[in-house]
Order: sequence, then C-alpha cells, then structure tokens
Amino acid sequence: MRPRLLLATSNENKVFEIKKIIGSCIEVFYFKDFGLSTPEEEGGTLEENAFIKAKYGYDSTGLPSVGEDTGLFVDALNGAPGVYSSRFAGKNASDKENREKLLYILKDERNREAKFITVICFYDGKRTEYFKGILEGYIAEMESGRYGFGYDPIFVPRGLNRTLAEMSPEEKNRISHRYRALKEFLKWFIRDL
Repeated sequence: MRPRLLLATSNENKVFEIKKIIGSCIEVFYFKDFGLSTPEEEGGTLEENAFIKAKYGYDSTGLPSVGEDTGLFVDALNGAPGVYSSRFAGKNASDKENREKLLYILKDERNREAKFITVICFYDGKRTEYFKGILEGYIAEMESGRYGFGYDPIFVPRGLNRTLAEMSPEEKNRISHRYRALKEFLKWFIRDL
C-alpha cells in the first residue's frame, strides 16, 4: 500500500507541479479533497509559514502533511519581496499585479539578481522536518512565456536565457527550487518509511 500524504495547500498550480515531481509512489491529497482552505500565512519566515500549513493540515485530517512556502528574494531590494511574495502588491493581489509592481520598482535598476527559495515542512504530529531548495537567477525586464505561475514569467534561471514561464512544465520541474526541496524531502521520506 502506498504511503498517504497531504499537500497542505489549496493552490492547484502547486499541487499539479508537486504531483508531477512526486509521481505515483505516494498517494497525494490536498486541501480541496477535504473541503479545507489554506490558513493565513502569518509567519515572518518561509519556515514558519510552511509549518503553519503543515500543522493545520495534519490537525485537520490526521494525515502526515507537507506545508510549503516559496519566496522570491531580489538582491537590489534587500531580499524583498521574500516571505511576502504572494502579497507583494497587496493582500489579495493577483500574480500579474505582483509582477507588475516588481518590474516597476526595478525599471531603472541594473542589479537584477534574484533567487527563489522554497521551504518544505513535514509534520506528522510527532516529527517536524524542513527541506530547502534554491534557484538562482535574475529578473527579466519584461514578462515572457505562457507556462508557470507567480513570478515565473519574469524569472530567468542562472545560466539560461529563458524565463521559467517559457519552459515546459517538465523542463521547469527538472531545475526548479520546488523540485530541489521536494527531492531532498523524498530522499528522507522514502528512506524513513
């Protein structure tokens, strides 16, 4: 019998991406399967937000849970938007509004270096484990691409000349920050079964 795991999110884009990475070795559920919605991200760090989601998921379903939080850290902005990436342009801002605000702030900036950081928290009522993935790159001057979500249309990974949104989901999943964090988690989780 496959192990069961709850992805502590309501974001269907993240669920799709994570399920592609995990494959069929684990039976995966997410908040919508239980009629739940994602709790408020009130933490001051990615780790705190990932834990809030994982603990809520476990407490609500009894399933071992994985909470995830990702931030875009821009050098010229001293690491902003960071933990506030999903609400950079306001609490209910769309992905496009967040990207537009960032591009506007950086319009005259020469240093466009940035990195995505994903933190995954596993929680099963007894253990709390964290896993991190980082993808270095820079912010493009304009949006490009039709895949992905969030800041993908303006983020170019180091050593490449295309945004994440210009890559197919399979290409992105081979290099992404989320993939790197999940790979570390899966190595631990499968070994620990």
